[in-house]
Formats: sequence, C-alpha cells, structure tokens
Amino acid sequence: MQDNAPSLLAGRVLGLANLGLMVLDANQRIVLWNQWLASHSGQSAHRVLGQPLCDVFPELRGQRLQQAVESVLHTKLPQQLSPALNRSPLPLYPTGTWGGERIEQALSLTPFAEGKERFCLIEVSDISSTVGREKQLRGQAEALRAQSYVDGLTGIANRRHFDVAFDRELRRAQRNDGQLTLLLMDIDSFKAYNDHFGHQQGDACLTLVAEAFAAMLQRPADLAARYGGEEFAAVLPDTSADQAAVHAEAIRARIAALDLTHAPAATRPHVTMSIGVAAFDKDRLCTIEAMLAAADACLYAAKRAGRDCVIVHRLADGATQAA
Repeated sequence: MQDNAPSLLAGRVLGLANLGLMVLDANQRIVLWNQWLASHSGQSAHRVLGQPLCDVFPELRGQRLQQAVESVLHTKLPQQLSPALNRSPLPLYPTGTWGGERIEQALSLTPFAEGKERFCLIEVSDISSTVGREKQLRGQAEALRAQSYVDGLTGIANRRHFDVAFDRELRRAQRNDGQLTLLLMDIDSFKAYNDHFGHQQGDACLTLVAEAFAAMLQRPADLAARYGGEEFAAVLPDTSADQAAVHAEAIRARIAALDLTHAPAATRPHVTMSIGVAAFDKDRLCTIEAMLAAADACLYAAKRAGRDCVIVHRLADGATQAA
C-alpha cells in the first residue's frame, strides 16, 4: 500500500489540476490525459489513451499545434502557442456542454525524456475569463475615450475633439495643397438670454442650437463642435471659401428658423447666430493660429455689423466681407 502512495498521490493531483495536461509520445500518441481535459472535451482518458492526437481531433492535421508538437519533439525546445494566432486550437468547451463556443486557450509545450523515449507535455490553460476581462476593459477604455471627445451638454464634439480634427485636416491640406475651411460661430446676445431665462433654459437653448447646427453637416469628414460657452465651430475639409459661405448662410438661416424667443434685452427678438469664415491658404492662412485668428476676426466683424450674419475672410486684400 505504501509503495503505491506516490502514484495514487500523482493521480489525485492530476485529477485536481485546474488546467489540461496531456502527454504525447514520439509518435504523437496520447499517453496521459487528465480529468480536466475529459471534462472539457467530453472524451474520457479510457477512450483517447493510445490514440494519435490527430485521430482524436482530426481538425488538427496540418495545423499549428501539430507542427509545434513535431518541432518540440525534434528540437527538444519548449514552445508557447500564442492565443493571438489561434484562440481556441483544441475543441474544448465549458464543462458539461461540449458544443457551442469554445473556451479560449493558452498552450505550453514542453519536451522531456524517460530513458530513451521522448515525450511532449502539453499544458492547456483556460484564458476565457482573462480575455473577457481584457475585452471589457478595452470596451470601457474606448467608451471613456469616446466620452472625452464629446461635449457633455450638447452631445456634439467638444473642444478637444475639434483641436485634434482641425490639426489633422490642416496637415492634410498642407500636404496635398487642398481646401479646408473653418467656421467660428456664436449665439448672439446669449448672456442676455441666460440672465433673463436662467441657466437651465440657457443649457436647453445651447442643446437645440447644437443639434440644428450639427444636422447641417452631412459629410463624414465634416465636424461640428462646441468651441466653448455659446461658441461653436465647424471644420469643413475639401471646401472652398465660397462653398463654406453658402453653407454658413444655410446654418445661420436654420438657427433663425428655430424661432426661439430671445430675452427682451437682446438685439433680435429670436435667437440668432453670427458666423465667421476663414479658408486655408498655403501662403498666408496655413497655420491653426492664423486660421483661428482670421475666423475670429470675421465673427466679431459680424457682431459689429448687427449680428445674425455671415462674414468671410477674403485674402485679396485681407479684408472681411459679408456672405
């Protein structure tokens, strides 16, 4: 009884191990198959012992695992099979199911010898929960990243998103000598609106204006952003100053058509928007700072001109001009 103790102990350890353990001989026949593998494959040790691995799992013929086993037995060097290349090389399933979605696995192959005989130990770890957590973390990171680019109040792009997109599109225009136009816009007399109706209704006004403004930008590359406070911006790639002026006028008209009652102290009876337009030019308006300054100057020229209008920066004489 005492002589059998080590083998009984080894058998119990193999049965309790929380990973798959199999041993193949030099002819790739299975000589050890623990309970974990039986539970996850639906095949008992009695059925598979003495069988070539590829007879038990024919789908493995010519695949990465068979090649790895041959290499390990020949070179006597261990190998790890990356889950990135094959997440589920063996047909193993959650205990008791033996069908549906396979568990995701990490495999470690180790050569060893007993006398003159060579063997390959294959350890199979279930990494499904780890992969699931990684996917969840990646999803959460993506969600946080997306949130970091969205204005919390209006739901359109925020200033950070605008900065990134404007820089990207400006670099593209510089490389390709392409067209790019910037719109800066501001809700007229918004302080008066907030003072009269309160900040809660002021937030509702900002949201309605943002939704109407963003709906006017239909192309995937166009960007509608909240620039700050009651100020908004649009990045329009592949758009000339004249095309942008027409588009800006349509945005201005759309905001006016909302027919939102303004405060008594406001210049206009309904909420309106002033817009400044500046287009990329490889010689003069070729930097973020220059384009922002030009569009901002046009925006304030629109304010001085009575509000509710569009002013376009013209390069011929550096002047501004109503659309």
